[in-house]
Amino acid sequence: MSAPLQGKVALVAGATRGAGRGIAVELGAAGATVYVTGRTTRARRSEYDRPETIEDTADLVTAAGGRGVAVPTDHLERAQVRALVDRIADEQGRLDVLVNDIWGGEKLFEWDTPLWEHDLDNGLRLLRLAIETHAVTSHHALPLLLRNPGGLVVEVTDGTADYNAENYRVNFFYDLAKASVLRMAFALGHEIGPRGATAVALTPGWLRSELMLDGFGVCEENWRDALESVPHFAISETPHYVGRAVAALAADADVARWNGRSLSSGGLAQEYGFTDLDGSRPDAWRYLVEVQDAGKPADVTGYR
Repeated sequence: MSAPLQGKVALVAGATRGAGRGIAVELGAAGATVYVTGRTTRARRSEYDRPETIEDTADLVTAAGGRGVAVPTDHLERAQVRALVDRIADEQGRLDVLVNDIWGGEKLFEWDTPLWEHDLDNGLRLLRLAIETHAVTSHHALPLLLRNPGGLVVEVTDGTADYNAENYRVNFFYDLAKASVLRMAFALGHEIGPRGATAVALTPGWLRSELMLDGFGVCEENWRDALESVPHFAISETPHYVGRAVAALAADADVARWNGRSLSSGGLAQEYGFTDLDGSRPDAWRYLVEVQDAGKPADVTGYR
């Protein structure tokens, strides 16, 4: 089997579940050594109190054909992030791909609640988890990534730059967090592009994460049962889809053409030709604009 990332080293920060896990596994499937971080381990859970662990993610990376290395890390703790990067430098001597997928805000935001009514502590905690963690991680990891030309930084967010510029996203804190991550990629593109590396922002579409499936009372095997109550969920995608997008970017010798850009899993599937696990190519953000937000009945024909 093809292993275009054989010999490459990746760090997926925030890989316990969801998009981070899908990205880590697909980087492993392409042959990479992948360091996966998060706060939930087999010995201790974070405040999410969910069963997924970074050790499980690392095992999935290895089973996919790469090498998974689980390193418990709270990315708000600078000493822990510094130690993580020092370990990668000592063990590998290089870092080729940095994926900032740290989030942790699902239990902290309130839908359609204005700033002055929202719990302030929760909102500020969300901003720290969604923005400060990315800055801390990049601050410590970029010197290692820049040792060799061709490095890639992926800032994972929710929504493309075009979509988020025109649409209010959930509430003040959520909107600010997702817009900030988009801007991080733009700014990093200016800083690392001239130094031989590439930074992009990447959004999945409607993600069938573990939390999303649980919220709809379904699992991956019967996810279509949720369409009866949420018809537009038909455009959803697995975490492997955005994972394949990252793997395609990391294997692209001409990835610098995307520097500073806002990208989506669906858009990159059209560019690189990869599919989701079921062989489809859902283009969620185009669907949202042209079908869901336009008030049309759910119909994914021509969109996946």
